[in-house]
Amino acid sequence: MRARLRKLLTGALPIVAMGAAALGALAGTALTLDALFPPPLARLGELSVTVADRGGKPLRVFTNRDGAWRLPAAAGDVAPLFVDLLMAYEDRRFESHPGVDPLAVLRAVGQNLGAGRVVSGASTLTMQVARLLEPRPRTLSAKLIEAARAAQLEWRYDKRAILGMYLTLAPYGGNVEGIRAASLMLFGKPPTELDAAEAALLVALPQAPSRLRADRYPERARAARDKVLDRAVLAGILSVKAAEEAKTEPVPSLRLPLPASAPHLAEALRAQRPGEPLVATTLDGDLQRAVEALARREAATLHERAGLAVLVVDNRTRSVLAYLGSSDALDERRLGPIDMVRAVRSPGSALKPFIYGLGFDDGIIHPLTQVADVSTRFGDYAPRNFDRGFNGDLTIQEALQRSLNIPAVLVLDRVGPLRFADALRRVGARLVMPAGTTVPGLPVALGGASINLWDMATLYAGLAREGMVAPLRATPEGGDGAETRLLSASAAQQVRAILEGSPPPPGTVQAQELRGNGPIALKTGTSYGFRDAWAFGVTERYTVGVWAGRPDGTPSPDRYGRNTAAPLLFQVFDLLPRDRGRPAGPIASAPPAELLRRLHAGSPALMDGQQPDRPRLLFPSGDMEVEALGPDGRGEPLTLSASGGRRPLSWLIDGRRIALSPIARDVVWRPDGPGPVRITVLDADGRSDSATITIQ
Repeated sequence: MRARLRKLLTGALPIVAMGAAALGALAGTALTLDALFPPPLARLGELSVTVADRGGKPLRVFTNRDGAWRLPAAAGDVAPLFVDLLMAYEDRRFESHPGVDPLAVLRAVGQNLGAGRVVSGASTLTMQVARLLEPRPRTLSAKLIEAARAAQLEWRYDKRAILGMYLTLAPYGGNVEGIRAASLMLFGKPPTELDAAEAALLVALPQAPSRLRADRYPERARAARDKVLDRAVLAGILSVKAAEEAKTEPVPSLRLPLPASAPHLAEALRAQRPGEPLVATTLDGDLQRAVEALARREAATLHERAGLAVLVVDNRTRSVLAYLGSSDALDERRLGPIDMVRAVRSPGSALKPFIYGLGFDDGIIHPLTQVADVSTRFGDYAPRNFDRGFNGDLTIQEALQRSLNIPAVLVLDRVGPLRFADALRRVGARLVMPAGTTVPGLPVALGGASINLWDMATLYAGLAREGMVAPLRATPEGGDGAETRLLSASAAQQVRAILEGSPPPPGTVQAQELRGNGPIALKTGTSYGFRDAWAFGVTERYTVGVWAGRPDGTPSPDRYGRNTAAPLLFQVFDLLPRDRGRPAGPIASAPPAELLRRLHAGSPALMDGQQPDRPRLLFPSGDMEVEALGPDGRGEPLTLSASGGRRPLSWLIDGRRIALSPIARDVVWRPDGPGPVRITVLDADGRSDSATITIQ
């Protein structure tokens, strides 16, 4: 017996060895093929870009480069009931088979032979994923390739990863792919919130997505859904009663649009981050949608070509909570595609608070300083108030609250327009000068330079941050840049306290006891010719900026900051939480006696009692005709002379510097030829005087 057993074993060993060798060779071949032909996963990377709010909910969804709505999904992104229904209907042994289900193959062969036609398939979910990754015509060879790819996927990935591939790529008709896009477009909810009827429909549709489209063939879709529900009863997933209740639910008759909020910001962020399927923002989705709805209603009251822009900022984190580039990004009449948050426009008098703030810091003025609001000329510049009238003597506090022009220009004349523009530049706010102008002048106080809403909101948020300014951020990691001081904490507090006393727009109640909140520090602005209406509001916690006007730059008569932008600003504040922080507090205590002196065009600036008067052109003066051309037409030397100002003095001809005078008050200049020229003298503090003369 032992001899016979030994003989059998001896004879079997070569066969076993050959079998093992064959299996080893087969395994080696499989590994080689797997390495040479990895699964084609490119379609998983061709996703729609989603721009999400701070809670992760979609604000804007874009189609992918093939024009499909395809959002990534994982097993944890769907309701467990959906997964149970999917397995019961599509692949009961998904968790145990190696990619191909032999039992399903045998069953399908038997059913098809018995019926004489194809009545059942044997594709597993893994095989369907293989087909979705690499679409092929439905042929026998394609089936064999799908089976091989399915085995390869099972070798490389776990079951949850394979399920995620299916949930991302499953077709739902037209250009809708994946469970997340389908759930949002059919039911307006994420797939984690699906009920039994909804989940059953989304299980059924990928079987024949074109033939079962619920918005085109509702009865077919209903029948397919009910078939899934019946299968769920047989599998013990649903009770008969639950299934029958689910069958009474209607199927959706139309597709819902995917979210399209904050279109301008979303487009910009998508362009900045190519290849990223998910872009997170700091926006509050509910607030963003409320602001958009409010803007659409308000735009209907404006000219058909006028638009709106709104920015809401959380001052604590410098985070943008709402970003409205236009009232309707698709409205071509209103030039809706233009992002007016970033468009450069004249701010009118909206920069005045920062002029006064620098004046406070320079020791030039105090909120109680008396200022003369009378007809005043600054060289060849004669500003006028908005109402064309004058108010005589009043305090700086009253002048800012009433947004009077002449006092603001007086203060800027002392601060220096160049210094003012440079202070804004250092904190990241860029002033754009008019064409042909290279050096800021006194008209900057009244909108003689341009800026965008983003930079203006950045400056105003600094009033609530004790004068510190830093970039705003619209993404969690955005807003790079250290805080830079624009104003002292005291000056920022004084400016904000003054603006809290500004009169509210017509029809709006500002009183704290009626609004249930602290006052809003309000400043409005209107650019020349009623082209731009602005309003800015600051509380301890929030900053709101509003622009209204026609994007093409044409005037909107009788539309100005107080009657157009400010009412909308207060409506935006009504959308914000009631807890907006504390008021700025009272105006500072009485100033030194010298700061109570009357400030007027001829008074000296006060900086520790030492600052000299502003520079003045002695020669030439405005509107002169000067004979300075020789017989040959070449310019003869002219001596330009000035008084006052802190050295060195800079001399500019038509905005181009020609000389720097560290000590002397005179400079010699030779004209290039006949015609008008603008001569400017600029001191070290940025204060200037100008004259336009004609060379003959």
